[in-house]
Amino acid sequence: MPLALLALALGTFGIGTTEFVIMGLLPQVAGDLGVPISDAGHLVSAYAAGVVVGAPLLAVATVKLPRRPVLMALMAVFAVGNIASALAPGMTSLLAVRFLTGLPHGAFFGLASVTAAAMVGRERRATAVSRVFLGLTVANVVGVPLATLLGQAAGWRATFALVGVLGVVALAAVAAFVAAAELTAAGPGGLRTEVATLRHPQVVLSLLAVVFGFGAMFACYSYVTPMLTEVGGFSAATVTVLLAVVGLGMTAGSLLGGRAADRAPLATLYTCLVALAVVLVSFVVTVHHPVLAVLSLFGAGMFSLALGPAIQTRILDLVGEAPTMASAAIQSASNIANSLGAWLGGMVIAAGLGYLAAALVGAVLAIAGLAVLALSGGLEVRVRRQEADRTLAAA
Repeated sequence: MPLALLALALGTFGIGTTEFVIMGLLPQVAGDLGVPISDAGHLVSAYAAGVVVGAPLLAVATVKLPRRPVLMALMAVFAVGNIASALAPGMTSLLAVRFLTGLPHGAFFGLASVTAAAMVGRERRATAVSRVFLGLTVANVVGVPLATLLGQAAGWRATFALVGVLGVVALAAVAAFVAAAELTAAGPGGLRTEVATLRHPQVVLSLLAVVFGFGAMFACYSYVTPMLTEVGGFSAATVTVLLAVVGLGMTAGSLLGGRAADRAPLATLYTCLVALAVVLVSFVVTVHHPVLAVLSLFGAGMFSLALGPAIQTRILDLVGEAPTMASAAIQSASNIANSLGAWLGGMVIAAGLGYLAAALVGAVLAIAGLAVLALSGGLEVRVRRQEADRTLAAA
C-alpha cells in the first residue's frame, strides 16, 4: 500500500477505534462517573450526532482550502478531542467532548476518500477508497478489542488517551506522506457547485441507499451480543472472538468490494444488499449452530462493508469535479443509519418480539435499500435513453 494511503488509513483506524470502543467500555465509564449504563449509552449517540452535524458543516467550511492542511487540522481536532475525553471530569463534560470529537469524523472520511481517489486512475478509484476504509475495518478487528482490553485493565481514560496519541501519529503521517494537492473545489463557484450536488436526485437516492444499507447491519449488530449469549448460548468470552470475525468480514468486504466496484459499482451494490438480506434472515437459524453462526457473522460484516467503496465510487461518478460535500454526506448518512438501525432493532425487541427480530428488521432495511437502488438504476436508464433519442434527433 502506498505510504500516502497508509497514512489516511491510519487516520480512519483511529477514528474507527474511538467510535466503537465506547460500546465495550460503557460499564467502566458508568461506574467511574456514577451514572447508569443507560445514561452512559448517550455517549454513543453524542458522537454520532457530532458526525452527522460536522460532516456537512466542515465540508462547507473547508471546501476551498488545500486538502492536506485540512486533513491535518481534522486529525488534530480528533486527537485533542480524545485526550480531552480522557480528562473529562464528569458525564456532562464527556458528552460535550464526545460530540466535538465526532465533528471531524465525516469530513475526514469524505476528504480522505476524495484524496485517495485522486491519487490513482479512474479505473482504480474504488480500490484506493477501499484502502482508506481498510483502517476502519482493521479497527474493528484489532483496535477495538485491544483498546477495550486496555480500558478494562487500566481504565477507560487510558484508552482515550492512547487513541489521542494515535491521532497525533496519524497527523504526522498525513503531513509526511500525503502530497500537497489542489484545492478541494476549484474556482469561485466551487462552493455553490459542491452544495448543488446534494440536490442531484441520483445523489439523494444513493445517500438514502446508504441509510438503509448500513442501517440493516446496525439493526442486527447493535444487539448481536445478547443474540449470541441469550439465544445462541455462546459464552461472553466466545462473543469477543465472534465480534472479531465480524471485523474480519468487514476487512474482506472493504478489499473485495473495492475491486468489484471498480468494474461495476451499481451491480456491486445490488449484489451486496441482496446477500446481506439473505444473511440476516438466515441468522435466525444459524445463530444456534456454532460454525454456521461464524459464517453468517463473517458474511454480514463482508457484505455490509463492501457497500462503502461501491457507494463512494457511484457518488464520485455522479458529482464529477465537485465530490467533497457528497463524500462527507455519506458519513452523515452512515451515522444516521447507525442510529436508525439501532432504534428500529430496539423497538421490536422492546415490543417483545425477541432479540432475533432485530436481524429481521435489518433484512427489511436491506430490501428497502435495494428498492431505492432499483429506482436509481431505472432513472439512470431512462436518462440515457432520453440522451440517445436527443442524439438521434440531432443527427
